[in-house]
Amino acid sequence: MAISRPRSRAVPLIPLLLLILLVPLIYSVSRLRLSWAPERELSMPPPALLKRPDRLVLGPAAGQGRPDRLQCQGLKAVNKISLSSQPGEHVSFVSVFTTYSSDPAGAGKRSSDVVTVGKHFYSKEERSMAILNTFIRFIQVSMPRSDVIILTDPKSKLSINQGKASILPIEGNYSRGNLMLQRIKSYIAFLELKLEEVDCVNCARHFVFTDSDMAVVEDLGHIFTSYPNWHLALTFRNNKGQPLNSGFIAVRGARDGISKAIEFFNEVLKAYNLKYMKASRMLGDQLALAWVVKSYLSSAFGKFSRHETFTGEVNGASVLFLPCEVYNWTPPEGAGQFHGMPLDVKVVHFKGSRKRLMLEAWDFYNSTSQLSDMLCLILKSGRTKYDF
Repeated sequence: MAISRPRSRAVPLIPLLLLILLVPLIYSVSRLRLSWAPERELSMPPPALLKRPDRLVLGPAAGQGRPDRLQCQGLKAVNKISLSSQPGEHVSFVSVFTTYSSDPAGAGKRSSDVVTVGKHFYSKEERSMAILNTFIRFIQVSMPRSDVIILTDPKSKLSINQGKASILPIEGNYSRGNLMLQRIKSYIAFLELKLEEVDCVNCARHFVFTDSDMAVVEDLGHIFTSYPNWHLALTFRNNKGQPLNSGFIAVRGARDGISKAIEFFNEVLKAYNLKYMKASRMLGDQLALAWVVKSYLSSAFGKFSRHETFTGEVNGASVLFLPCEVYNWTPPEGAGQFHGMPLDVKVVHFKGSRKRLMLEAWDFYNSTSQLSDMLCLILKSGRTKYDF
């Protein structure tokens, strides 16, 4: 007797084959759909990055509770910083500045090129000039006996009509990519002119070479009297990559001070040309500056974390090293941001995107005449970055 076995069900081959064939097709269609998607849709930034604020956004002030830091209640300074009433040394502030013409074909097409500060609207050229004028105004407030000298391209159509500010054209290549290199050359040319004018030891006029995006908020003349035995002064910070900031360099106006400063700048220029030409657009001068100091005074670098003034000799020149947190302080987003603003701050440096804050700060001071309260505005609003 034959035993009957149950028949096994046959696997449905047709649906299985269709599924195998459709999977690659579905994948291809999805890829094709992605390739058709508009580029802006695929690269759309997060909503928070779409629009930067067009006004200052105030936040907490760093350094609250520390007795050596500015204390603020709202935009009112609790521990006031007051200007010295004593007439200071005669100091000339020297800055390299030039303007770059906008492309006429693109004029009026980019609203992002226009910046609003209070009731003022600035194009790129206008806001550069506004920053320069604000730089001069701060000096007129804090050091009224001092003058400002702007070194510029002879081809520039730069004009200034502000008190003791003047323009000195110096030949050179002031293109954007060469500006930092040209700045050193312009400093040397300027000092060589001044060396010819020095005719006595006791009638010196001192010089401070600065960026034009700085606000001098306290008299700097004391560095020439309190520390009498130096030729030039540099500002340092605890930064391994860029320990020296070229935005503030002081030179004693006596013959030996000017001579030593010329020699020093020539050393920096030589190092720049040999080692840092690829960084010429932005950082070449600071890298060359640090290289020269390290070549002659490597021990100085071990002192940069102490935030204390000291002197040292660099190639025969006596150099006064000043802490950036006092003489070259940068608002939050930079040096000093976690520790607040020192009560003895002398210079505020509005680097990069902070330049708009410089204009805002001047407008605030202009309406209140309170430097201390203005410093609270800077301290509390520096966390906001702006395209400027």
